[in-house]
Amino acid sequence: MTETHDAIVIGAGFSGLAILHHLREIGLDTVVLDAQDGVGGTWLANRYPGVRTDSEYSYYSFSFSKEVREEWTWTQRYPAGAEVLAYLNFVADRLDLRRDIRLETRVESAVYDEAANTWTVYVDGGAPLVAKYLISGMGVLSQAIYPDIPGIDSFAGEKHHTAHWPRDGVDLAGKRVGLIGLGASGIQLVPEIGPQVGEFVVFQRTPNFIVESTNDAVTAEDMAWLRDNYDAIYEKAANHPFGVAMEPAQFSALEVSDERRREIFEGKWNEGGFHFANECFNDLATNHAASELASEFIRAKIREIVRDPATADLLSPKTYSFNGKRVPTGHGYYEAFNLDHVRLVDTATTPITAITPTGVRVGDTEYELDVLIFATGFDAMTGTLTNIDIVGREGITLRDRWERDGLRSHLGIGVHGFPNFFMSLGPQTPYSNLVVPIQLGAQWLQRALRWARENDVDVFEASLESEDWWAEETARTGKATVMYTEGKKAKAWFLGENVPGKPEAFLVYMGGGQVYQHYCRELEESGYASMLAERRVPEALSS
Repeated sequence: MTETHDAIVIGAGFSGLAILHHLREIGLDTVVLDAQDGVGGTWLANRYPGVRTDSEYSYYSFSFSKEVREEWTWTQRYPAGAEVLAYLNFVADRLDLRRDIRLETRVESAVYDEAANTWTVYVDGGAPLVAKYLISGMGVLSQAIYPDIPGIDSFAGEKHHTAHWPRDGVDLAGKRVGLIGLGASGIQLVPEIGPQVGEFVVFQRTPNFIVESTNDAVTAEDMAWLRDNYDAIYEKAANHPFGVAMEPAQFSALEVSDERRREIFEGKWNEGGFHFANECFNDLATNHAASELASEFIRAKIREIVRDPATADLLSPKTYSFNGKRVPTGHGYYEAFNLDHVRLVDTATTPITAITPTGVRVGDTEYELDVLIFATGFDAMTGTLTNIDIVGREGITLRDRWERDGLRSHLGIGVHGFPNFFMSLGPQTPYSNLVVPIQLGAQWLQRALRWARENDVDVFEASLESEDWWAEETARTGKATVMYTEGKKAKAWFLGENVPGKPEAFLVYMGGGQVYQHYCRELEESGYASMLAERRVPEALSS
């Protein structure tokens, strides 16, 4: 007998939990499928030492449940991965979500039946499930990639990817450890394992501009203040371009004196984390000269922190400027290179030529290792969606559609040719602190599906015109930032440059989260005109 539901959600992380809760509220029979053995999504998969949020606790959580808000207590300014995972498990328990979550259920494909207007989801080792609505909550950074290095399978020692870190941890004490990859995961890993190992060789191709921070304990007074101000904090984050509860900067970096500029940079550097990127000046993401002023400030900080001038020079990006890569937060990253047994190897000048059974060869020099760690990132935004067969009308997979026509979506929510298929954090959604668009997206979807039921609408499908408009808007706003020219230089993931052969395109919307939400509201107020069968674009969206 076929198992049927109103909606099937793939993924039991932040997105899956929020969507399940909101669709339940309007009476939709919803089931969540996840390949892992627990809830948590990326926070269950990523257990490497040092994993934590880049966003502060006060806006890295849901605001929609007063029970969760009142009963959950954060302990760190930037919660560690284990604490975020505990929070998501608390949400699942407190909102009684587990009864509709199927774990250890790997989705292999999902196929749309046009005659029945249903999706059939095929899972590994189980019976298929059928639903009217199919929703991806698979996340944006979960399809791990490995580097294409000769001999990668020949290494005889321990080999680990940060995205597949063993549950029981890895004993690194006294061992010779090598690290390939210095995105956010590698940056978090370095100061955590640096003091433990016997010898640490960090292979660096592209250095990052890292904004250092402190990780203070959250006091009872902090939590009391947060509970009293949750709605205001969330609203502030929702109205910020990057989804953070911060004050918009008021001035250009070019319109203040050198002394005042240094003073502002210094103050926000000491405040830590994203405060530097978001609260110093209003043009660090849009003006190349302003971006370079921030770059030189951080380069000076690196020279100040790192004792060896040659190492400090290698750690200082010179081929691109600030914001060319997603800005990561550091917690003692630069200081870790002051340890005598930590060595930075430049692989931009002399590339890695091979991985051998005993180590890594750079040029003609081989570094012998006991453990090799890959922190080489993800096929971001699209990787999870193209890794399984999502088959729409006329038998076309989502993967083939994007290969044929280029990356296309309507607001990152839906795709033409894939009726009643929705994406949480789909490609071309905002470049943001992700919990904010996850919650807003779940609430938008709740209203849309309730409206469809009340108005006897059976099919939502993005029009071709709406996809063309959104592709143009995403490209236009992206190219208006330094992220375009500098991101290409830095091989940034938000352009797909980190995956060999992946077509260049803005995978995220750079026009601001608050602007994106404005467009989502306009779509809703139009009666979802550009997602209905007649496939027309509302005037508000075409103007």
